[in-house]
Amino acid sequence: MSEVDLALHRKVQEVSNLVIRLSEQVGSVSGQVSTVESNQQQTRTELQQLRDEFLAFVRQAESTANVQRAETRIGAIEDKIDHEFGHHKTVRRTAVGMLQAFDVGLVSEENVRMVSDQLMIQTPRYWLAPALVALASWSADDRQLCDRAVDEAFRRSPDRTSLFFALVLRRQGRSESAVRWLRHYLLAQDPAALGREFAVILEAIAQGAFGLVGRDLLDRTLAEWRAQLMDSADAQARQIKRWRDEIDTLRAPSAQGEFPRLAAVSPQWVTLDGVLSAARGQTPLLDKYKAILEREFEPSERIEDAVDDILDRLVSEYDNEELPLRRDLAFNQAVVDHDGDLGAARQTADADAASYEETLDYLTVQTTAALNPQAIGTSPATQRLAVAACHEWFQQAHAGHTRDYRAAVPQDVQAQFGTAHSVGAQTFQLPPWIGSFTQPLATLEKALSDHWDHCTGPFVDALAYPWLKKAAPLIAVVAGILLVFVGIFPGFAFGAAAIVGIVWGLVLYNGSQTAKRNQDAARELLARAKTESLHHLRAASAELTDWYEKFQAADRIEARVRELIATLPTAGGGASPFEGRTVRKEPEAKTSEAKEPEAKTSEVKEPVTKAPEEDTVR
Repeated sequence: MSEVDLALHRKVQEVSNLVIRLSEQVGSVSGQVSTVESNQQQTRTELQQLRDEFLAFVRQAESTANVQRAETRIGAIEDKIDHEFGHHKTVRRTAVGMLQAFDVGLVSEENVRMVSDQLMIQTPRYWLAPALVALASWSADDRQLCDRAVDEAFRRSPDRTSLFFALVLRRQGRSESAVRWLRHYLLAQDPAALGREFAVILEAIAQGAFGLVGRDLLDRTLAEWRAQLMDSADAQARQIKRWRDEIDTLRAPSAQGEFPRLAAVSPQWVTLDGVLSAARGQTPLLDKYKAILEREFEPSERIEDAVDDILDRLVSEYDNEELPLRRDLAFNQAVVDHDGDLGAARQTADADAASYEETLDYLTVQTTAALNPQAIGTSPATQRLAVAACHEWFQQAHAGHTRDYRAAVPQDVQAQFGTAHSVGAQTFQLPPWIGSFTQPLATLEKALSDHWDHCTGPFVDALAYPWLKKAAPLIAVVAGILLVFVGIFPGFAFGAAAIVGIVWGLVLYNGSQTAKRNQDAARELLARAKTESLHHLRAASAELTDWYEKFQAADRIEARVRELIATLPTAGGGASPFEGRTVRKEPEAKTSEAKEPEAKTSEVKEPVTKAPEEDTVR
């Protein structure tokens, strides 16, 4: 029996040694698992940062690519415009140059007629070419050819031809004939579908180019058109919308960088950001239109110079065939201006889409001259008068803009926490907690702290070592050994039970220590997360206070904008639409007294005045 006891004792000892080594290995594996978990968490954090950086790089790359494509497209469109319509530039440059040549008498009639004949051949279907032939024939006193050339120019473009000869006659000091052409042009117009050349009329009013009689005619006509179109609620709504779009384009960029904690924890951040952006748009709005109204305008001393500028605008206005290309060019230029942001570029292009229509109603012409004078070729002086004429729409759009963002200010700004945290092999998901900043900060902090404690307590307790579950097998084994061997080998039974109990107990103890360490680590990690949440709550509260201060400071500018808009009715110098200055009474044109061969224009008949009678339309 002693030999059996000894053999059993050795076997039990071997098992005990194996159990001890297994326990050591389990402890080593547990440490390694903790290390792996830590490395995994670090890797996850780095991957998240890498993902964010990669997405930012992708967005930047897309924006850069958009800008590059837009710049390439701009070059291609400009080349296409130059290729398809560039030959018109030569005719345009020649038109005013020919009139100025008549002034100084430095060009012979033969050269003038040769150039006009050549341009007529090189630019078929272009209205300005036969108009130049008419000018050359007028200079040469060739009434028959002049009349035919006028008829051809009129056939190609009645509106532009009427304005062209009205301006030419006004330039030559023949006001009665100029006004007759002007009346003919106005009577032929539909105020709901004006051609793009109508912008020249606004420019002529701003420059006072047609004198007192012409201005009175324009004032009466435009006042009638305005009254007629203002009866349409839809027409006014379209103008108010364009002004509202203009105000929206001046919104400030997102303020997320100024309020990072508030942006991270508040569900109302998107609304707060939009409200502040809209309120901060008051400052650039004030600066822009204050600069427009305060811009110095020096009128030309000579009527010839003023009319030449207007003629330049008339002949330089691109034809309807160019509009699709010009529209595409404007969009690509907006992409470049917005650093590749296609959404913002499209918004800008859509807001100004009406500027590239073939026909515009009179109210839209007013608005376009105020918002985008470059699109229809008007000067800053005309823009100032147009802004004054649009003061009603400007005021309504501004009032609606201000009303909307003030009404959008959240009455109850909240903070929300519900983040996930990796705790060892498990993940702790904090149940959503929402608190309102209408409550005192101390109350919010206590509520959030209690929420953390209430939710983390059960989670940490669940990480405790399950003694009952783990000790049950040990009790069963020890009891089995005693039951089986105590009657036969009592010494062996108690010894084996003691050894198994001690070894197994060591294993359970090691497991409990590991669980305790996991609990302590989880408790520490969640405590740090709780503290961080409280810090974020305090920071968000402080940022919200700062947000209100900055919003109020931005919103105070609204009163100054409102005052500026209130001054617009008198900024144009009169109550009628686009009423501007009157050019001083200029002396008779030099050409009326010129001697041959300096200028024969003064001695020829006026074939262009044969066009319309007083109240008839050609």
